[in-house]
Amino acid sequence: MTTLTRRAALAGLGTLLAAPAVAQQRTVRALLGWPPGGSSDIVCRTFAERLRGPLGANVVVENRPGAGGRIALQGMRGQPADGSLYVQTPSSMLTIYPHLYRNLGYDPVADFVPVTTVCAFAFAWTVRADHPAKTLAEFIAWARQRGQVDWASPSPGTMPHFLGVEFARMTGLSLNHVPYRGGAPVITDVLAGVITAGMNVLSEPVPFHLDGKMRILAISAPARSPRLPDVPTFAEAGFPQLTKQEWFGVLLPAGAAPGVVQPLHGALLAAAGTPEVQELLTRLEFTPDTMQPAAFAERIRREREEWGPIVAASGFRPEE
Repeated sequence: MTTLTRRAALAGLGTLLAAPAVAQQRTVRALLGWPPGGSSDIVCRTFAERLRGPLGANVVVENRPGAGGRIALQGMRGQPADGSLYVQTPSSMLTIYPHLYRNLGYDPVADFVPVTTVCAFAFAWTVRADHPAKTLAEFIAWARQRGQVDWASPSPGTMPHFLGVEFARMTGLSLNHVPYRGGAPVITDVLAGVITAGMNVLSEPVPFHLDGKMRILAISAPARSPRLPDVPTFAEAGFPQLTKQEWFGVLLPAGAAPGVVQPLHGALLAAAGTPEVQELLTRLEFTPDTMQPAAFAERIRREREEWGPIVAASGFRPEE
C-alpha cells in the first residue's frame, strides 16, 4: 500500500494519524455484550485480529456482558465518533428489544451509525433421536394428539423464543414455552428427555444430529445447510414466515462521519472475504453477510417493523 493510499484510508479517523509510528500507538476498542468463549466472542475477536493492519491500530475486544447484550450498546452512548470505538451486536438488540423494554438505555437509531453486518446464522427445531416424529409434519400431528407439549428456547425475549411462539400460532399447537439460560442446557435436557423439543442456534445441535443422538426437524435458514442436506428449511416444510436469521452487526457511535465509517467498513469486508474467516464461519454454521452502511440501516428499520407484530401477538413482557 502506498503512503498516499494509506493516508486516504486513515483520513477521518480523528487521532488515528497517517504516520505509522504514531498510528500504532492508538487503540481501537470493540465492545461486545457477551462473555468470552461464545460464538459472538469468537467472531468479534476473529474480525478484530484482521482489522489491526488495515486500521493501523491495536484493536482490543472489551467484553461487557449483562442485560441481554444491552450493556455494551449503552456503553456507546455519548462516546467519541472518531473510530476509536465500535460495537458488535446481534440483531435482536436493535430489532426485537425495542418492542420489549420501555427503558433500553439506548436509542437503536439515534445512538448509532450502522457500518455492516458481518455474518448471519439460523435456528433449528430439535427433538431427541428416538422421538416418534421423523419430520416436522409428523411432529405437528404427534403434538396435536398430545394436547400440550413443552419446548425450550435459550432465553426469553430472544429470536428463537419468538420463532417458537410463531410456530405454535401458525400450527394451532398448544406449545408450552420453557425459557432456559443458554443453549447448552436446552440441548442437555432435550437429550435427557426432560423437555420435548428445543429451538436452538443451528450450530449447537448439529454435532448431536450427526451422531444420531438428536433429530433436527427444520431450520430457519433460507436454504439447507451443506452439512445437513437432508434437513429441510421451515419454508420447505410449509412455513416460509419462519425464515429468519440472526446477524452480528458492527456499529459506530452517533455522529461518525463517512471518513470514519468507510475505512472500518472496507476493513470488515476484506476480513469477511478471507479464507480463514470463511472457514471459521462455516464451522460455526454461520454465513458471511456484509452490506453497505445505508443498506444495513434500512435492514435494521425493516426487521424492527417485522418483529413488532410478532412480539405483540406473543403477549410476552419481560420483568423489567
